[in-house]
Amino acid sequence: MQLHGLIHQFPKEIKSLIFVFIIVLSVGFYGGLSFVNNTTSMQPAGIESNYLGNENDEEATVMKFKKSETEILTIVHNHILSLSVIFFLLSLILSTTSINKKFKYFLMIEPFFSIILTFGGIYLLWRGVSWFKYLVIFSGILMTFSFVSATIAIGYQILFSKKS
Repeated sequence: MQLHGLIHQFPKEIKSLIFVFIIVLSVGFYGGLSFVNNTTSMQPAGIESNYLGNENDEEATVMKFKKSETEILTIVHNHILSLSVIFFLLSLILSTTSINKKFKYFLMIEPFFSIILTFGGIYLLWRGVSWFKYLVIFSGILMTFSFVSATIAIGYQILFSKKS
């Protein structure tokens, strides 16, 4: 079965459904990024203090305490499961586009590695491996790049679809 370019043959109703799904999914994803920015300032020290606490930092304006084991396991568990489903659905839709096959394959597979690196890195950071905060930032950036690229590619293919 040939999936490459199949999105161009979808009925208008399916294209509309996919487009609305991508918009709502993006609102949720960017809302999550806003939350991350709010809690960590998207800085290594912010990531560290968000999970390990900052009660020894006399200059801290907001007091944060180290997450409990239950909290950290819940965060890691919930994010790995939910983001896996999100990127699986996004990858299924992306597979039907007619973008460059190698780039498409990268955008379909990479987020799953980033999910493990980001949330595994958060867990290992919490366990005391402090340099993992840099891996969390790198993999989070890569995951966001993949999400943005995939949603733009899908939206573009739907809005400017060529009839086959």
